[in-house]
Amino acid sequence: MASSSYSNSPCAACKFLRRKCMPDCIFAPYFPPEEPQKFANVHKIFGASNVSKLLNEVHPHQREDAVNSLAYEAEARMKDPVYGCVGAISVLQRQVIRLQKELDATNADLIRYACNEMPAANPQFARRMGQGGVSYDQSSGIYYPSPWNHDEPCGERGDGGV
Repeated sequence: MASSSYSNSPCAACKFLRRKCMPDCIFAPYFPPEEPQKFANVHKIFGASNVSKLLNEVHPHQREDAVNSLAYEAEARMKDPVYGCVGAISVLQRQVIRLQKELDATNADLIRYACNEMPAANPQFARRMGQGGVSYDQSSGIYYPSPWNHDEPCGERGDGGV
């Protein structure tokens, strides 16, 4: 967390602001001299004075997380000035929704395939054809779970068809 090199060379913030880096510099532990772009981005988006005020208001054990959040948001704002990290979150949420739909479709296919396999493997299933919300397509010889009754898909399961 803290950079021991700030006594030899100024932290990235003090170097950027062209001022002497004091031993009690609020920026030194979080903006080491090896990462000048980190402070440059944060300064451009939030301003050094605002960051200093924020760090002084935050508990010392929370400062590193605060700086990391500011740096992430600043970098996101540099890439996307309008939406920042909210744009990235939105893209990820849409991706999760798309993948969830894909997973649901795949699970439905698995249930349909499992139901098509069951009549040959389970002779009791043939006796229960009128029960459990299962329909039979005579043209293809395939059993399908009914979309209206999810109590016992395929006549055997008790998981609500999920």
